[in-house]
Amino acid sequence: MGINLQKGQRISLAKEAPGLTKLMCGLGWDVSKRAGGGVFGAFSNTKDCDLDASVICLNSNDKWTNQANVVYFGNLSHPSGAITHLGDNLTGAGDGDDEQILIDLSRIPPDITKLVFTVNIYESISRKQDFGQVKNAFVRLVNTSNHQELARYNLSGAEYTGMTGMIMAEIYKHNDEWKMGAVGNGISVNGLGELLKSYT
Repeated sequence: MGINLQKGQRISLAKEAPGLTKLMCGLGWDVSKRAGGGVFGAFSNTKDCDLDASVICLNSNDKWTNQANVVYFGNLSHPSGAITHLGDNLTGAGDGDDEQILIDLSRIPPDITKLVFTVNIYESISRKQDFGQVKNAFVRLVNTSNHQELARYNLSGAEYTGMTGMIMAEIYKHNDEWKMGAVGNGISVNGLGELLKSYT
């Protein structure tokens, strides 16, 4: 039985799944079709939101150093082979995970000590969309060796009105042990490039 994380809660992956090396991070969401939602009020766009999941790889100084260290729809795998994005979902349609990212902890280079899982709305400004139009967003970790869900973090939509990006969770190394933290911080950015600036 997986753990339902609360914002700010942290768990030890080694304790929850001893010997764990390979896991899947699944991200999902549904898009509200209600007109007038979000910070843009009556002008809100009811077209499908295109949410993009990304993993930003940080060093021990919590810095992002180069383009290879961000895995997203435009760069589906890390050069080390440790992180693989399984592809872009343009609408959030369907049940379950909308985007999945595979992680092999044993292959993560030693200079990377934190993986930041983010979601942002593609072309949010021109489409007049924000997370107030997104519901049932979640991030979950699954042990791929036995398909056990280790942890899940569900995000409510109301507090993210006006936000166009979200820092959902982190997997980080502490004392040579990998841990996961539920972050759930909403941010207002115009695309992934702007989001990355906060880690440079």
